[in-house]
Amino acid sequence: MWADDAALDAAERRLDEWETSLAERANRAKALSATMRELTGIAHNADRTVDVTVDSNGLLIDLRLDERIRQQPAAHTARQILDTTNAARADLLRQVSNAATQSFGDDASGEAIIDSYRSRLLPDQGPNDARR
Repeated sequence: MWADDAALDAAERRLDEWETSLAERANRAKALSATMRELTGIAHNADRTVDVTVDSNGLLIDLRLDERIRQQPAAHTARQILDTTNAARADLLRQVSNAATQSFGDDASGEAIIDSYRSRLLPDQGPNDARR
């Protein structure tokens, strides 16, 4: 099957390199997963009457309202909370993008992770390709 020992050695080296590459990618993915579980997104509105924190899944985990909120209509406050929550999710997405890029560079795996988070956190923005 093999023409000579050199061809066999070259094939073995390629397989070893491939195995090492897969192990390194798995380790990077595991480290990235641990990092991303710890991320939170934080935002506040322009007049700092609304502060929002979301967890690594984009779920609201903290909401702080300044007493000045009492002087405005409830509908305005509701809109501020929603907008600030979206800003906190955008902050989380920026952090996820940075972490994925640091782990995988411009690799398709990193882009897939970022696109997955983007579609869950900011569904109105669409996938990365749609924004280009």
